[in-house]
Parts: sequence; structure tokens; C-alpha cells
Amino acid sequence: MKNVTMNTGNTIPQLGYGTYKIAPEDTVDAVTMALEAGYRHIDTAQMYGNEAEVGEAIAKSGIDRADIFLTTKLNNPNHQPDEARISFRQSLEDLQTDYVDLFLIHWPLPTLFGGDFLTTWLTLEEFYEDGRAKAVGVSNFLPEHLDVLANGSDLVPAVNQIEIHPYFTNEASRAKNAELGIVTQAWSPLGRAAVLDDPTVVEIAERVGATPAQVVLNWHVNRGDVVIPKSVTKSRVESNMDIFDVPLTEEDYERITKLDRGEEGRQGSNPATMERL
Repeated sequence: MKNVTMNTGNTIPQLGYGTYKIAPEDTVDAVTMALEAGYRHIDTAQMYGNEAEVGEAIAKSGIDRADIFLTTKLNNPNHQPDEARISFRQSLEDLQTDYVDLFLIHWPLPTLFGGDFLTTWLTLEEFYEDGRAKAVGVSNFLPEHLDVLANGSDLVPAVNQIEIHPYFTNEASRAKNAELGIVTQAWSPLGRAAVLDDPTVVEIAERVGATPAQVVLNWHVNRGDVVIPKSVTKSRVESNMDIFDVPLTEEDYERITKLDRGEEGRQGSNPATMERL
């Protein structure tokens, strides 16, 4: 496993296990499987409805809590400061822990709450300062959203978790993150599996003797992104652990990057307009 150093000085494992859309009744088994495969970075969110099950799996694992990097995110309706504080305490209780390694604002929601996500960010600073969040960051923040935080706060987000995959390389956001010293984390790193059937990816995978998923994830980590693929299939979860040694060439990386379709390749919501609570 390789690690990336955040601006807090702490490190984050470059490969994590995502729990988006894993049903609560399946989450304990799924996270247990990931931990047994060697994952030590688990990503969840209040919105996913499975924090309690993630916490149960970690508690039952017998693995020292200090050896697991745990991320969760603020649910969209809870942006107001008092609601954010209550929500964060509930997450810690559900996760059966007294701290998380990373706590994120899930979406900026610039068209809601008077467009004031800065006040929400200043509330997250409290969690960082009192040690209940070892790092705080954001998710789905566009460059202009990051500028608002930079102009209104001295604390720079440790991570910006954004949609990135070969069909949507999201270069403007990656560049802004790099400018500000923010780690880029890719959600949907496989493009919701759409890129796995791409002829370029398949051809490269066959040539190097890897799976298409391993090829795409290796492309991500070579660029310095942290990735959190999700799977409930044991063989796929285990094979994803082997992404760091896939023998891709610079030409391979360039060919995959050129698959970018710009905004047409985006599969999730646009953070500039997303209003879903």
C-alpha cells in the first residue's frame, strides 16, 4: 500500500474501500471482507445510511483503530452549525469511535442555505481543533468554491473528494487542488464501471495481463489521486489490492487520459447546481 501525505502531516492510504450504495444489511460483511483483504482505508457517509454497520465491522475486526483510516461525510440537510455539530456527534456514536481520520462536507450546495458553505466549513474547523477529526476536507467542491474557503478561513481542506475517471478527468479541479495543497480523492474511479469495457482499456489490460479495473486504478494512483473503488465481490476486492504493480507505460497513461469526454463524461451531479438533500 502506498500513502499520500496530507497538509496536516498525516497520511492517507492511496487505495481505500468505498461503501456508497452498499445496503446496511450487506455492509458488515462487505467491510469485513475488505479488511480481511488488507484494506485499511474505509470511506462512508451519513448519506449512505450504513455508518453503524461500518462501525460494527471495524469493532469486530480486532484491528487496532489506529491502523484504520476512517472517513465519513456531513449529510446535506445538516449544513447549519448546530445541526452539523449534532450530526457529527451522531456519526461518531454510530461508528463506535471517538474520532474519524477525515470528515468532509459532502456537497457545497451553493444554491441552498443562502449559498453559505463557508460557515459550515468553519464549523468543521471546530472538529479538527478539538481532535475529533484528525483532518477535515470537502467533497465535490469546484475551484470557485475552494476560493471562497481560502478567502474566509486559514484552514485549507486536507482532501477534496471529486468525481474522476478516464471519461471525466476533471483537470481544472485537480489543478486547483494541487495549487492549494489539497489531496485529490477520486470517487467513482471506474466511471461506475462504464470505462471497463472501453476498447483502449481492454486492449491495455490484455497486453499487460491485468484486469481493466486494475489498469484504470493504476492510472489514478500514478497521477497521485487517492481512490476508493466499491465492490462486494471478493475476487474483485482482492485483485484491486494489486494495482500498484501493473506495468503500464507512459504511452498507456496518455492513451487513457485522452479518453476524457469533458462535461459529457460526468456521471454524477454537477456541484454547481446540485440541490438534492
